[in-house]
Amino acid sequence: MMTDGIFTVANLLPDEEVELSFETSGKIVGIYFQEGALVKKGDLLAKINDAPLQAQLARYQAQVKLAEARVFRQSTLLEKDAVSQETYEQATTELATLNADIDLMHANIAQTELRAPFDGVIGLRNVSEGAYASPSTVIAKLTKIDPLKLEFDLPERYAMEVGPGTQLSFTVDGFLQSFHATVYATDASVSIDTRGFLAKAAFPNPNGMLRPGYFAHVELRRLQIPDAISVPAEALVKEMGVDKVYLFEDGKAQPRTVETVIRTDARVQVIEGLQPGDTVLTSGTLQLRTGMNVVLDRIE
Repeated sequence: MMTDGIFTVANLLPDEEVELSFETSGKIVGIYFQEGALVKKGDLLAKINDAPLQAQLARYQAQVKLAEARVFRQSTLLEKDAVSQETYEQATTELATLNADIDLMHANIAQTELRAPFDGVIGLRNVSEGAYASPSTVIAKLTKIDPLKLEFDLPERYAMEVGPGTQLSFTVDGFLQSFHATVYATDASVSIDTRGFLAKAAFPNPNGMLRPGYFAHVELRRLQIPDAISVPAEALVKEMGVDKVYLFEDGKAQPRTVETVIRTDARVQVIEGLQPGDTVLTSGTLQLRTGMNVVLDRIE
C-alpha cells in the first residue's frame, strides 16, 4: 500500500477556557468546588455576601403586597367614578416600579453567585473564604477538555485539499497509540508572512486522556493506493533528468528506466518500468554500473 500524506505539528487546545471571576465586589462567604473536579454548566462554584441585597429584596416584596391592595381599591373606586383615572394610574405605576425593583434585586443577587458557564474541569483556586473579591479577582480557571482542538499550520498549496471533514491522525509523546481527529474549520485567507493557513480539528476526549498544551505530530492522508508498486527513496537514481533503478538479474545489476508519481520521505511510487517480483537494489546505487556483478546481503 502506498500512502501520500501531509505531515505537520499541532498544539492541543481546550474546546473552551475561561478565567472565572465575580461580576460584583464583596466578601467571599462560600466556595463550593473541589480543585481539579469536573463541574456541570450552572453549578454554583462560589458566593459573596448578599445579606444587604436580601434585606432590600424583602423590603420591596413587603411593599408589593400593599401596592397590590392599593391598586385593587383604586380600581374598584374607579369603576364607581369615586377616584380619577390619574389616581388609579399612579397606583399601578407604583406597583410596576416595585416589581422592577424586585427584578433588579434578583439580578444583583445573581451577580453574587459564581456559576459554571459550561461543563469542564475546574483548576486550582486562587482565593479562600473570607477574602474580598472584585471583578478583577480570578477565582479559578475552567477548562473544557471534551472535545479538544488541534491547531496547526499548512502550506498554501494544500488550501484546496484540506477543509471541514478532512480526517487526520496524530501522535503525542508518551503515548504508544495514534489518535484520530476531524478538521472542522480553516482560515479564510493565506498568511502573507508565512504563505500558509491555519486549520483546526476536533478530537473527542471523553475520558480526559489527553490534556491541553500537548504537542502533537499530525498526518493528513491525501491519497491511499492499496496495490501500488513502490521502492525505497534511496533506490532511485536520476541520470540526465531520467529516473532509474537497478534490478538484480542473474547476479548482475541492470538499469531500468521508471516513471514515478507520489513521493514520501521514505518511498516513491512507480507507475511504469517495474513489475511485481522484480528485485530492486537499494544500497550502493551510485557505484552501480550496467552488468556489474552483485552479491545480495538480503532480500526484503
